[in-house]
Amino acid sequence: MTGRDGLTPTWWALVALVALGIVLTVAAITLVPWRVPSPTRAERAAALADVPAGVVTRGRALHAALRPSSYGSLLVGLVVPLLLGLTPAGARIVVWVGLPFGGHWLAQALVGGLVIMMMLWLVALPFSAWRHSVLRDYGLSTQDWGGWAADLFKGCAVGAVIGAVVLGGFYTLTQLVPDWWWAFGAVGAAVVVVLLSFVFPVLVEPVFNTFTPMPAGPLRDELRMMAARDGIPVRDVLVADASRRTTGLNAYVSGLGRTRRIVVYDTLLREAPPGEVRSVVAHELGHTRDRDAELAALVGAIVAAAAVVALYLLGQWGALLRRAGVNSIGSPTAMGLVLAAVAVAGLVSGPAQNLVSRRVEARADRHALRLTGDSAEFAAMQLRLAEVNITDVHPPRIEYLLFATHPDTVDRLAAARGPSRSR
Repeated sequence: MTGRDGLTPTWWALVALVALGIVLTVAAITLVPWRVPSPTRAERAAALADVPAGVVTRGRALHAALRPSSYGSLLVGLVVPLLLGLTPAGARIVVWVGLPFGGHWLAQALVGGLVIMMMLWLVALPFSAWRHSVLRDYGLSTQDWGGWAADLFKGCAVGAVIGAVVLGGFYTLTQLVPDWWWAFGAVGAAVVVVLLSFVFPVLVEPVFNTFTPMPAGPLRDELRMMAARDGIPVRDVLVADASRRTTGLNAYVSGLGRTRRIVVYDTLLREAPPGEVRSVVAHELGHTRDRDAELAALVGAIVAAAAVVALYLLGQWGALLRRAGVNSIGSPTAMGLVLAAVAVAGLVSGPAQNLVSRRVEARADRHALRLTGDSAEFAAMQLRLAEVNITDVHPPRIEYLLFATHPDTVDRLAAARGPSRSR
């Protein structure tokens, strides 16, 4: 099948992928805060000297204990999809589970997708349990095994619902418009990413936490006043019952427009003085003021659209389809191959995504320093976070570059005390 000008769908897909790549590049260059100053080596060394030795040692010990489960989970999350996608195994599983339903493509997509998702969940489960055991040993997790399992199953249920909607929509397109599903799918993927970015916090957060209004008082008033100075209307200031799950400290701003609210962990209110709470919230307000959620949604939408187009083009590789034992990348039987492609793409793109995240977080730190005007409270909060959250304040460089989504504690302390703060 060709377009009106004689170009085939494959050529149009190539054009679309190049165009999306250009848009993504322009967005990355213009919207990501690359010019946020980084501390110098001397500033980092001076900041590291401010961290108590016990905090450094305990953080390193925890992350050394977590490392086997983290790398094990990463490994099985790559190997299992590759086994399902680069052999006929994935296709055979989808065909087999679809037999009771007459081999209908929709049954293969939904039931087969659910079975494969459950397989991936089960192989990762021992590593999740291992991680939880370590966190309990270090006192960072307050959940017993029953509470941990309940949250795990809630997450699985939410993922299954979202997965069913995505799989149903995707394979409906591949059946209805087999030559042009990539075009409609790219638009649909972009829309889904944007919707989830803004709807997920409002609809899904209550599944895992209970939120209560922060009691009236000076701190609540100060947080609302900070938001007003930033020009950010907030509906309410809420307290999340995070202590039922963790001793870790955090806060965030979620929602959009009239649903926007400041959320503070009850652990943060219990462990930190008001000045440090203000510092954390000021950082989160920085994300809202600079529209970081919108930036993430935009970039995510472009990436999702490009991924769908790239998947279609990958399906033109006949040798790959034969290895997977399928005839078309748009068939539900190719689900294993799709997961393998997603797993490889996620592994390759992860470091770049994390680099962008660190630059965005560094900008939010600078905003917190400006909004509160109190670098001492900011530094005190970073030290408290490092101690209570048992942070590796100065992780191995390769792990930092590959996996870190935030500047490390040393960077953040240096940002508070060094001359680069005022640049």
